[in-house]
Order: sequence, then structure tokens, then C-alpha cells
Amino acid sequence: MTEWKYKNWYVVDEDSIYWLYFDKADSATNVLSVKVLDELDRILRTISVKQARGLVILSAKRSGFIAGADISEFTALQDERSAEELMRKGQAVFSRLEKLPFPAVSLIHGFCLGGGLELALACSYRVAKDDITIRLGLPEVKLGIHPGFGGTIRLPKLIGAPQAMDLILTGKTVNVYKAKEIGLVDYIVPDRHLKDMAVKCIEEMPEVQSLSLMLKFANNAALRPIMKKILHERTAKKINRKHYPAPFAVIDLWGHYADRPQVMLEEEAKSVARLMTGPTAQNLIGVFFLRNRLKAMTKGINFSASHIHVIGAGTMGGDMAALCALQGLRVTLQSRRPASIASAIKRAHYLFKKRLVNPRLVRNAMDRLMPDIGGAGIPKADVVIEAVFRNIEFKQNLYRDIETQMRDDALLATSTSGIPLEELVPLLSRPERLVGLHFFNPVETMPLVEIVSAETTDPDAVNRAIAFTGRIDHLPLPVKSAPGFLVNRILMPYLMEAVLMVEEGLAPAHIDNAALDFGMSMGPLFLADTMGLDECLHIADSLSEKTGMKIPDILKMKVDKGLTGKKSGQGFYEYKNGKQVIRKKKSRTGQSGDIQQRLILRMVNEAVCCLDDGIVDDAGLLDAGAVFGAGFAPFRGGIMKYCITEGIESIQQRIQTLEKRFGERFHIANGWEKIKL
Repeated sequence: MTEWKYKNWYVVDEDSIYWLYFDKADSATNVLSVKVLDELDRILRTISVKQARGLVILSAKRSGFIAGADISEFTALQDERSAEELMRKGQAVFSRLEKLPFPAVSLIHGFCLGGGLELALACSYRVAKDDITIRLGLPEVKLGIHPGFGGTIRLPKLIGAPQAMDLILTGKTVNVYKAKEIGLVDYIVPDRHLKDMAVKCIEEMPEVQSLSLMLKFANNAALRPIMKKILHERTAKKINRKHYPAPFAVIDLWGHYADRPQVMLEEEAKSVARLMTGPTAQNLIGVFFLRNRLKAMTKGINFSASHIHVIGAGTMGGDMAALCALQGLRVTLQSRRPASIASAIKRAHYLFKKRLVNPRLVRNAMDRLMPDIGGAGIPKADVVIEAVFRNIEFKQNLYRDIETQMRDDALLATSTSGIPLEELVPLLSRPERLVGLHFFNPVETMPLVEIVSAETTDPDAVNRAIAFTGRIDHLPLPVKSAPGFLVNRILMPYLMEAVLMVEEGLAPAHIDNAALDFGMSMGPLFLADTMGLDECLHIADSLSEKTGMKIPDILKMKVDKGLTGKKSGQGFYEYKNGKQVIRKKKSRTGQSGDIQQRLILRMVNEAVCCLDDGIVDDAGLLDAGAVFGAGFAPFRGGIMKYCITEGIESIQQRIQTLEKRFGERFHIANGWEKIKL
């Protein structure tokens, strides 16, 4: 056995099978940088002329296989030419891997994403560890680009165009079982058998599952124009091409060049280069770094929760409990109403089946979620989360009752969506351990959790809440206790302006469409219906006391009539079985641009107020809250980034113009000088 090392790779020769270990220097995660690719190219050149039986590529890091390209290098690219050169470098290295005169096997654990999956696609075989947590995918569209190291060619060839385009256009990831089902991986084996299976692939070179005739035909030149048109239409229904051009670019790429691989490689590199240097990709890369900044907060904190106790089995409480159980924690769910617990467990079972697929894993998750009417789990819990209805006196009395049952080192959290902590602590003997954990609905898919602290809150409690948020794979955003915290405070003026427009006679759909055209993830009135109009009114009431924000009469009227949105079947829209009923109505319309200005600039102005009030520490964190919590257009990079791009002076002038037209609710805020990214 011989071994030789490089800075980021080391190679072990065992009986002419070369084991190539990837171990990115000075990094907890394997990513593909220019230096990494240069080293890999040299290694492949060396191995290709040896009398090798095979090559196995695997990760030396426990965190996973390869997370993708080194995104930090994208920000340093000066122009399209340098971006295209980077793509061509990766393409050349992976083509060299693909053309080796002996089998190459990738051994996959943890994650295999982006450029990492493109590398695996260039191998003869892909063998994955039997582990539900493994994720495979090409998420480049979430950065405003598409695969650029040959993935747009190899993936459709391997699994067929329909499934390949679904993965590429959505950026979604799949677990190993789904990957095996669609042919993305060839074998799934236990960890202890991974290397044996790699050797078997090299020695026996087994035939892998081939595409069906139907999937092969989907790549046919005669069928591609039809499929291309269908893909365009489907994608256009979900996203706006002017906001997110990457999915449409990859559809065109495949449609025009799929039967000419070499030409398609060249066009793939050019297309990624154009996208990468454009504003959408640059802003989405900025959002990527915001996400990483929040993730980094969860590291290095000495707190590990294993048992969570949730009090309150309503929608939020039950879904929080289900999320914790999904992430491997033991959970006791308490409620005075057995029916509420039963309903929560039913929803949890649906979630587990959708996410875990494997019946054994679903059963294990169900075993971790335990009904607890009497609160027996309180003394055992590392974290106790209160998720009861919004009654301050009831919450205070609850804390007083459970505080004596909790362990001294346990964290006490409230999931309140806007009540300042100062109003909740009077009956606590240890107010310093109460922290806010404000989740957003739906809990499973909304990544942000506001970590709320008051002056009385112990910094250690905040840190433990941050660590817990990371443990359940969510993003923590530290905010100061104040009415509405950050996200709801910037959302409410936006929602109230939309409600005012309804009072003025504008159609709800027209208002929402204007917001969607700006790039918001959801129209304000549909969002209000989803949150619940009673919840919106409650938050708006608390904010009106601090900010003087006026609440439109129509909102109060709807709540008084029980028209609270999606949960009641009627709000600003009508709903049946939880889905919106689409009805065309005649009503007075307004200019889309005018609607956008009124909606967005009220949100912008309130965001500046939050920055001035110190609700978050800086403009970057405010942008993270806006994108991940409030649904602000990701391709614009966040509210503060939008202001800088448009020009702060220009934004201020627009707000002042609106104040002249609509009054003091558009009075320009203090704090604009604090906008620094």
C-alpha cells in the first residue's frame, strides 16, 4: 500500500485500486474551489497513466461528501469571461474523470450537492450510505444560476429529462431512497459495507439500471420542442422570468443542445457565466451568506437538548412538537384537551410519512412524540416551550405553576408572536431564563426563528435558544423584545396598507398580484388570510399603541363577523378544504406600480425604524429577517440591499411623495444613516 498527499486530497493505492480522499484544508466542509479542482486535475492525470484497476472518490470529513462549489469565489469574479473560465475548468476536470480507462466510484455520505453531485455524475457508479439524512441535489437555481460542470448534460442522460429537469429547475434535494428509485444512485449499503461495495463495482463492473424507452425518448430531438414548451409554461406559473432567469435558461439550454453534448458544454459555461455576473445571482449569493451567518451562530455553544416539552397542542404547538420529533428529539406534548393532542399527532404522522418515507423511521419518530396531558415531562425536559393562546394573565400563571417543576438548568421559552417578554415575567422567580422562540407558520417549511430577549434575559439563555434552533435545523435571528419583534413589525404596515386599498375599492387579487410582481413570496392579503385575520388584528393592536399605526375598519369588521381567513373558510378570499376558491370579480383597479410603492415603502420605512430602535444589531440581520421571515423578494437581496441598490436618496424621495398624497403614515423614519451592509 502506498500513499501520497496533496493539500486538499490524499491518495491511497491498495492493490491498484486508488482511494482518493477529499479533505478540504482549513474547512469543516468539502467544497470545490479553484485550487481543489487544480489538484484533482493533477491527480487524475497521474492516475490515468498507471496500471489501475479502479478509482474510488470519498470524503475524509464526517460532515458529508461534497457541499458544492466554493461560493465565496463567485463574489470575486470580475466579469463573464472569468466566470466562464471557472466553469470550463470544472467541466474539463470532470470530463477527465468520466473518461478514465477504468471504473470510478463515488462513495456518498452526508450531503452530495451542486458541484459535488456533478462530480459523482461523472463517475461510473454512485454508492450511498444507508442513511435517511443524506441529501442529493443540484440547488444552483437557488443561487440564481444552474449547474455548470456538466450536470445539465449528465443528469438527464442518467435519470431521464423529466426527472432531471424537475431536480434542476426546483433546486430540491432528495434522500437516498428517492435517489435510488430514480436511478441517481446505484447502490445503498450500510456504512460498514461501503468500501466492499466500491471494490465489487470495480472488480465486477455490474450493469446498472437503464432508462426506460419512454425516458430515453424524452431526450429525443423530435420531442424536446414540445417538452421545452411545457416546461416553460409550468415554470412561468411558479416564478417570474425577469426575477429568476436561471430556470428558463436551463430549459432553453437543454431544448436546443441536448443532442450535441460538446456544444451543450460550451453553452452551459456561457449561460452560467451570464447568470452568475447578473444582479439576481449576486443578490441570491448575498442571501446565501446571510443564511450561513445565521447558521454560524449555532456553532460552539455548550448546550445539547434531548428532551423537549411543549405546552399547547394547537397548530403552532403541535407543529413545533412534530418538528422536534422529526429532528430526533424526545418530545412530550401537553394540553388540557386530548382532542387537540390527537389532532396534532395526526398531523405529525402525515409529516413523518412525507419526510421520512421509510416505515421504520416513521414509527421511530412517532415513538419520540408522546402525549402528556398531566405535564409529566416537565421535570425531565431540557427545553420547555409554552405555546398556549395569547392571554397574558394565563401565561403568567402557567409560568408560575411550572417553574417549580422545571430543572434548574432547563430553558423556558414562549412561542408568542408579538407580546413583549416584559409583560410575561412578573410572576417568575427567575425571569432571566425566559426567552422567546417565535416560529412562523408553517413551522416545517419556514426556516426562521426569532430569538427574543428582554433586558432581564440571561445571555446564556439566548445562546441556548440559538443552539436549540440550530439543532432542529432552523435559522436563529436574535431580536430585542418589543411589540411585533422584527418580522411582524415590518409586515404589519405592509398588510395594513393592503387592507386600506381594499377599503378604497381595489380588488384583493389586484393588490396581491402587484406584490407578487415585485417579487414578494406571497401577496399581503393572502398572507393575512393565512396568518389569520384575528392574529393580524391582535398584532396590529399591540403595534398601534407604540407606533400609532391605524387599523382599517374593514379588518375589525371581518374579525367581528368570524371571517378570520383560511381557517374559517372566508377572509379577503374564500377557501374550501384549505384551498383558495378563485372567483373573478369586477372592481376598481389601480396602477400596479403605485400599489407596489405604497406596499413596499411602508415596509421599508418601518424596517428603518426597527434598525434605529435596535431591534436587530445591524442591517444584515434585518435583511435576513426580511427574506427568511417576511418573504421579502429574495432576488433583491433584502430590504436594506434593495434601498442601497435603488439609492437611499431616491427611496426617501418616493416616501416623501407618498406622505404628501396619503398622510403621516408615510412620514420618513429616523435611522437611514444606519443602513450599511
